[in-house]
Amino acid sequence: MPNINFPFEVTELVQKDESDLTQCGIYRQLSSTGKEYAEENKQFMRYLHMIPTEEIGIPKFYSALTKKLRSLKKINVIYPVNQDIAVHIYNAGGSRNYYIPIEPVMSDEYDELIEKVEKLLVTIVDKFDLPKQEEEKRAILDKSIDMVCKIGTGAGNRSNGNGNGNSGKGKLLDKFLMHKEGSIIVTPEELKAIKYLMMRDRVGLGLLDPFIHDPYIEDISCSGLGDIYIEHKIFEALRSPVSFKDGKDLDIFVIKLSEKVGKPVSYRSPIVDATLPDGSRINIVFGEDISKKGSNFTIRKFSETPLSVLQLTDFGTLDYIMAAYIWLTLGEGMNCFIIGETASGKTTTMNALTTFLRSNAKIISIEDTPELQVPHQNWLREVTRSGEGNDAGGAAVDMFDLLKAALRQRPNEIIIGEIRGVEGKIAFQSMQTGHSVISTFHASDVEKLIQRLTGDPINVPKSYVDSLNLVISQNAVQGPDGGLLRRITSISEIIGYDAITQSFSFVEVFKWIPENDTFVFSGNMNSYLLEQKIAVKKRLPEHNRRLIYKDLERRAKILKMLHDKGVLDFYKLFDVLADVEQKGVLQ
Repeated sequence: MPNINFPFEVTELVQKDESDLTQCGIYRQLSSTGKEYAEENKQFMRYLHMIPTEEIGIPKFYSALTKKLRSLKKINVIYPVNQDIAVHIYNAGGSRNYYIPIEPVMSDEYDELIEKVEKLLVTIVDKFDLPKQEEEKRAILDKSIDMVCKIGTGAGNRSNGNGNGNSGKGKLLDKFLMHKEGSIIVTPEELKAIKYLMMRDRVGLGLLDPFIHDPYIEDISCSGLGDIYIEHKIFEALRSPVSFKDGKDLDIFVIKLSEKVGKPVSYRSPIVDATLPDGSRINIVFGEDISKKGSNFTIRKFSETPLSVLQLTDFGTLDYIMAAYIWLTLGEGMNCFIIGETASGKTTTMNALTTFLRSNAKIISIEDTPELQVPHQNWLREVTRSGEGNDAGGAAVDMFDLLKAALRQRPNEIIIGEIRGVEGKIAFQSMQTGHSVISTFHASDVEKLIQRLTGDPINVPKSYVDSLNLVISQNAVQGPDGGLLRRITSISEIIGYDAITQSFSFVEVFKWIPENDTFVFSGNMNSYLLEQKIAVKKRLPEHNRRLIYKDLERRAKILKMLHDKGVLDFYKLFDVLADVEQKGVLQ
């Protein structure tokens, strides 16, 4: 089992009437929102009594986090994740702050009670049909626990055989009060703890479950023996108190994790890519023979609602005029690649930009693992399938196969999660036949992108490259305070290929200036794509083609106005832009 190592010496909480906890000095020093949360969540006050507050201070409670908290020099913060879980972020020194989940159960005091409940559950499990979906599993487990646990008086006074209510370790021991029907009598708090632990460990991901539920987490990673690390949207690089000290324990944990996602790892198949029920992406590598520090895993969190373009402007990823430019070009069917290194935010940006595609378009997305979220009604979502171990038992279906099939379905737009291989050649053939394509690609700049596209294994003919109209370069950069920022560092237009000189021409129309974290529209009144492509499609006469920049300015003003009115939600923004389109505001 994983070890739990707190960054401070935990004070043992003496069992007493829970109402006493809210009458202590710690409670009186909480903010009003902190007190409200404490009154509804007793584990919160228990935790505050477990930590050495005289030494580290009382953590400040925040009902929600903002980016302003990044500037805190000494971090000692608690925030709620949901009705069961809160999180303590604590600066204990070192290169990473600590991320400590506060759960309804913070110790092993319920182990024996859980064991007793499990024995009773075995006797009734055959009364239910085999569940297929996670929600069905949760519902059946909840009902089953209610069948074997009854709330009643006398519960909670567990005896250890010597007359004391607790053992020296504070555990509930094995003399349980039994109902005459064979069920266990528990207190309301015990029932809540039992349900939480059973749901977490039997349906969820065990000790990782609090991390999965936290919307502020981007990545969860275990690099082998040692701690589990977190990438947080506000506090960035964090370490958790969960760690693995023994290789066998880590292997067992990884095997169970892979079984829960339906793709068991083994020495024969040691690498697994899968999707969790919430859409998060997980990669597992099993065994010391291929990972010298031991088995490892990484979870890239998935947001139920994607970030919108206007939220990206809040973060400084781009500005209004850049967003307007992308809106205008994508809306007119231009082909676009978003390039950058790993974890630069390419998929997040691509998701956000889908709101700019025409609302009545038929869109097909093709991915290895489903990460894209498209707001359009006529959206076909296709995902590759490995030949080995898939539920359907059929042959493998790769991105090349799906892309060929997509061309027969007459889409207006094809979105490819990421181009890595020969499917890139088919993507460019799609562009040649009039299908608009958007994709992400691992490349540091436009020149490297073209080199990789025209080289092995993709081998796109050089004469095809100018079918790609637009390249958005995005990178993770260091901010003024040393924190990590994601910025669109340039937007370039591909102009053409000269067969005689065998050279490609492209022009940078937007550029990020790192000195003052601003963007320059160097293509203003000088954009090949706007004047020679978009203006022509809009039937602007040659002598008036620069009127297209007025359209660009109008779109930027609309986006700013919507932002000022608070239209930030991904789906709400799409609905508003669709309404703008249908009413002909931008004709």
